[in-house]
Amino acid sequence: MKRFALLAPLILAAPVIAQDVPPTPLVAPGAAPQARALPGQAGAAVAPAQAPGGPLEVDVTGGISAPMPIAIPFMPAAAIAQTAAGSTDALGRQLAEIVTNDLRNSGLFNPLPPAQLRTVMFPEVQAPTFDYWGGTGAQALVQGYIRANGDGTLTVGCYLFDVSAQTELMRQGFVVSPSDWRRAAHKCADMVYTRLTGEGPYFDSRVVYVSETGPKGNRIKRLSIMDQDGANHRFLTNGQSIVLTPRFSPNQQSIVYMSYLGRVPAIYVYEIGSGRQRLVVQNVATTFAPRFSPDGRWILFSMATGGNTDLYRVPAAGGTPQRLTNSPGIDTGGSYSPDGSRIVFESDRSGGQQLYVMNADGSNQQRISFGGGRYGTPAWSPRGDLIAFTRMSGGFRVGIMSPNGSGEKILTNSWHDEGPSWSPNGRVLIFYRSAQGRSGKADLWSVDLTGVNERRVPTPLDGSDPSWGPIRP
Repeated sequence: MKRFALLAPLILAAPVIAQDVPPTPLVAPGAAPQARALPGQAGAAVAPAQAPGGPLEVDVTGGISAPMPIAIPFMPAAAIAQTAAGSTDALGRQLAEIVTNDLRNSGLFNPLPPAQLRTVMFPEVQAPTFDYWGGTGAQALVQGYIRANGDGTLTVGCYLFDVSAQTELMRQGFVVSPSDWRRAAHKCADMVYTRLTGEGPYFDSRVVYVSETGPKGNRIKRLSIMDQDGANHRFLTNGQSIVLTPRFSPNQQSIVYMSYLGRVPAIYVYEIGSGRQRLVVQNVATTFAPRFSPDGRWILFSMATGGNTDLYRVPAAGGTPQRLTNSPGIDTGGSYSPDGSRIVFESDRSGGQQLYVMNADGSNQQRISFGGGRYGTPAWSPRGDLIAFTRMSGGFRVGIMSPNGSGEKILTNSWHDEGPSWSPNGRVLIFYRSAQGRSGKADLWSVDLTGVNERRVPTPLDGSDPSWGPIRP
């Protein structure tokens, strides 16, 4: 079984070099990994170190208007060694590159170019040359190391420093299997991001989506999964049947989605570990647009019967569907609030496609969208404060509003953007963008809540219907 353990720090006497800090795993081999804050460094609960100009922090509302300069030199190896993931010196360079890319892609940090950074030797990891780093213009410094362990695992250490105050802000270390070395880099980037922004992490997470290829009228669509940065990509289905709207379960062990397997649209659950698939609702009419409840007990979905489409829920393990809506028209696209008490959905009951909110049992249904055009694909933020949606008015745009419909803001301005899904911390949205013309080409993109930091998410083929999963344990 894979091991991914957060290391306990030691209280350091000065000066102590990195090789004098033996790692102490906080979990036993084979146990579920647990992320724990370091003593005296409880994440957002601890104020950043006070620099002469004030606390070192990043304004998350400013987008890329003033990203923080940060230095992330290559991470030295305790000793050059060959591992199942490659040589430790090469891995040290790649670890720093992943941390750099994660932080740059957030739009809140401006990593200095590697060519401007000096080589850091292993004894310097915990004792930076602050005079040098101050001269680079960096406000923050990330240093780390990698070590090959005798049992085949790798130890990755990560340290965050305030350059002006010449103080250490936080440190974390991880014991990982060689196949999980990239996760250690994402965890390091998450440590830096959360410590300097006060926001939750999101880099060590995965995305499930529909990989597409072929002509517009005959697209091959496969269920696919990858890390949030596009790495570790894997196809889960073979494309023999069309798949749509995949969504992670809260425990990330399964995916619920719609498939045309058997030529009838129906909802299936795919078990990631075993590759097994099972039909959710037996012997019923067309079912589609599924999503798990936050506690994983229910699957919310739409079912079309007798010329009408309503929202239903069914136990995740299977059972008898319970009807939640009962109005003429099409009710679909349901998404739970993070506490599971309410559901946002789309309905054309008023004559046009609009957004509505109701209690989880179907009571107290109220319309919340009143702007021009139509609204669809709602998704409730994991923070509970916002609802993302697609607005269709002279094009397709991704936007956000509060759960009562106020504060509407459009974040994108391309020809056809739709299907937003939230990052685990509720700060970023992933969606898909379709090209004009007959190509049928679609790509995955992300945008933050400012609407300024927009970027394409790399995929091997075309992509649509993305769903961002929770932070991995």
